[in-house]
Amino acid sequence: MSETPKALKSVTTRAGSSPWRNWAGTVESRPTREASPASAEELADEVRRAAEDGLRVKTVGTGHSFTSIAATDGLLIRPDLLTGIRRIDREAMTVTVEAGTPLKRLNVALAREGLSLTNMGDIMEQTVAGATSTGTHGTGRESASIAAQIREIELVTADGRLMTCSAKENPEVFAAARIGLGALGVITALTFAVEPVFLLTAREEPMSFDRVTAEFDALHAENEHFEFYWFPHTDNCNTKRNNRSAGPEAPLGRISGWVDDELLSNGIFQLACSLGRAVPPVVPSIAKISSRALSARTYTDIPYKVFTSPRRVRFVEMEYALPREAAVAALRELKAMVERSPLKISFPVEVRTAPADDIALSTASDRESAYIAVHLYKGTPHRAYFTAVERIMTAHGGRPHWGKVHTRDAAYLSEIYPRFAEFTALRDRLDPDRRFGNDYLRRVLGD
Repeated sequence: MSETPKALKSVTTRAGSSPWRNWAGTVESRPTREASPASAEELADEVRRAAEDGLRVKTVGTGHSFTSIAATDGLLIRPDLLTGIRRIDREAMTVTVEAGTPLKRLNVALAREGLSLTNMGDIMEQTVAGATSTGTHGTGRESASIAAQIREIELVTADGRLMTCSAKENPEVFAAARIGLGALGVITALTFAVEPVFLLTAREEPMSFDRVTAEFDALHAENEHFEFYWFPHTDNCNTKRNNRSAGPEAPLGRISGWVDDELLSNGIFQLACSLGRAVPPVVPSIAKISSRALSARTYTDIPYKVFTSPRRVRFVEMEYALPREAAVAALRELKAMVERSPLKISFPVEVRTAPADDIALSTASDRESAYIAVHLYKGTPHRAYFTAVERIMTAHGGRPHWGKVHTRDAAYLSEIYPRFAEFTALRDRLDPDRRFGNDYLRRVLGD
């Protein structure tokens, strides 16, 4: 076992804080005060003090949720000082990490140690606690979300107690808190299962919409990680297949990687989105040109360099998890809706998969799932598009991503999550006074 020491720093508390805004600029809140605790004990003190003052408590990471899940008018906890690896246990193959650690720092640190998470999402800006609490996922035939890789949770409860949860210790809390929405306590540390670092070969290839939907089941079955993007107003898709490789390592060239991932996917795409927002009628033409510009490429690298990519163009997003067998029908309905509507959609639609898991409020809880995500450039009116998409997704029993735009409430969610009542009963026990509540949780979990 190895340990990474962490310098001690003092807690900082500020009254009369300035407004907090999320990454997309869609949510703003004005907390009564903010705190940046440097240890689990200091965080527990802050929760107890908030209770004495009658303040509700929320934690924010990097603000990558599009919902108001982290908004509060009470105490806003910033976990900026709760970062770093506490310990690596090579016998158990686990890593324990402070809750405020950004995924990008964790991935780099693990790679230096010759280790890796098994699967991850396609961005790594979020904190580990924020990503897992909202159900961040990647795509995988057998490997599930980041939360499914958690082996132990340390959190502060509403009464200021420090609780450790695992499959053996407080198992009922562990079962729910892996995706806890911030409703059960404030996470201070997480222990993840890790494995020796491995290589993935990524194969990116343009494919027609009809072909990828016709072959979707086979593409899913034949690849460890499969995803694709469909470009609205076209019949063009870009597919990505990631599979483990014996090597050799063959990363993207520095220049070609910069051209594809920075110049095209961020720089020129940003200009195209800005033009489309200003002059919507040009969007279909831009989509046809940009989707035809894609070419096939193959590269082999360590996991986080294959799974993740930079996202510098700001957007708003809605994502629904459907039973995997419903994905193609829903996507075809979405395409038909766009084609018969006056909507002009500049962002591609993203499709990924996940195996069933056993987490109460996981969007893949107890069912194999496919995810359909829609985006619009920041500042573009999104209500008409998202409303039409949501109507299609809910007709197929869709579950909304907890951190992305949706309008569903507890009445709907309690019908599509088999263990919804189990989660809310645990919340009643751990936080009867709703110390960790806010308007968003009231809507999705009920009073």
